[in-house]
Amino acid sequence: MTKAQTGGSSGSSVAGIEAPASVPALSESAAIDNMAPSQIVAELDKFVVGQQAAKRAVAIALRNRWRRQQIQGTMADEIVPKNILMIGATGVGKTEIARRLAKLARAPFLKVEASKFTEVGYVGRDCESMIRDLMEISVAMVKEEKRRTVQRLAAERAEDGLLHLLVPQPATPGFMSEDETDLGPTREKFRERLRSGKLDQRKVEIEVEEARYPSLEMYTPQGGMEEVGINLKEMMPGLFGRRKPQSVTVAEARKILKQQESEKLIDQRQVAQEAARRVEQGGLIFLDEIDKVAGREGGRGPDVSREGVQRDLLPIVEGTTVNTKYGMVKTDHILFIAAGAFHVSKPSDLIPELQGRLPIRVELNDLGQEDFVRILTEPEASLTKQYAALLATEGIDLTFKADAIEEIARLAVAVNSQTENIGARRLATLMEKLLEDVSFKAPEMDPQGVSIDAAYVIASLADIAQDEDLSRYVL
Repeated sequence: MTKAQTGGSSGSSVAGIEAPASVPALSESAAIDNMAPSQIVAELDKFVVGQQAAKRAVAIALRNRWRRQQIQGTMADEIVPKNILMIGATGVGKTEIARRLAKLARAPFLKVEASKFTEVGYVGRDCESMIRDLMEISVAMVKEEKRRTVQRLAAERAEDGLLHLLVPQPATPGFMSEDETDLGPTREKFRERLRSGKLDQRKVEIEVEEARYPSLEMYTPQGGMEEVGINLKEMMPGLFGRRKPQSVTVAEARKILKQQESEKLIDQRQVAQEAARRVEQGGLIFLDEIDKVAGREGGRGPDVSREGVQRDLLPIVEGTTVNTKYGMVKTDHILFIAAGAFHVSKPSDLIPELQGRLPIRVELNDLGQEDFVRILTEPEASLTKQYAALLATEGIDLTFKADAIEEIARLAVAVNSQTENIGARRLATLMEKLLEDVSFKAPEMDPQGVSIDAAYVIASLADIAQDEDLSRYVL
């Protein structure tokens, strides 16, 4: 699972087939679109232990997306992505593989639980809302990139605005001499003091918008709130976007003015167009808990709604056009990665049409002791390194001996077998309990080295691992 994770999406991964030792290295300057599948797998190996079959599947899917974009003419429109169904228990790396893949591809990514959607007529969210959410993510990504391109100009304008606040123009210049109205030298002196930070704590009054103009929201038949793309600011300009004076420090005013100037310099229409293009050509949606909407044949009650959710998901996965407040978005070339544990149901319980739209199936392995050892030691930001970095801020030099790592991994396997198997997420709970005493006392301790060995691990965690009832609550 993930190599460097904690908490709900903590690292977990399974050791599968080992990748070839001679994988071409990817330089930071290499174009992301030119990555070979072996390079994509090598990048994923930095964060997810094992699960080579799943990594190979997503690497091929990402490369096929690049290949399609190189094809000219109508053939490119005919080639649809081969969506993936991941089958595996919780905590083995399903979500992390998809998340890291999207980050690697710098593509809009959305993780959503299929169980929160309901069939039309039931209380819940409309399935099309996932596309609207993905568009919001894409718009935020594009805006951030645009802000970086105009950052210097926005900073210059913000600085000029601050100088006008600090050295305002006289209200009645007609009654003053020409020398008195020439504020250039004075403003330049203030500019130097402003850049040196000497004026950061001075108070100034600036105008800020009371609130962004709202989009119109309406209740849908599903009982949820969905946005309607109506620009109320343009319809009623006097009602929304009002500004009010606010007294802030110069340091705060600089940030606010810089943000305001950035928004003025960004073409919002171009942002929406580019965001839509990225969603259509490179969007990635991770549909988690897909097994929860797989109803058994002949089921009644909730099974009826589950099948309805699948039928509502079907046109989106197949390819349709969704209306968002930024315009129409086509889903034909969005890559869908569905995942589920399938403890109660099985993939064949999905409706045949949806099964056909998830042609690639990969099974992720359960985690063993060796996998836990790798997760604790190999990643660049493994849990052991994370805790060492945290306690280093208190002057504590935390180290883990090899036998301690082995013992933690053994206990994780034991507790998972006694209670619910939550994969590598078990490591996060064990580590937190193991270092609870050190973390609590660290601020009062003198700078020193703390070495964790197997004996310390056993003394701290053995009782919990042996007491099945207690471990269910503590872990």
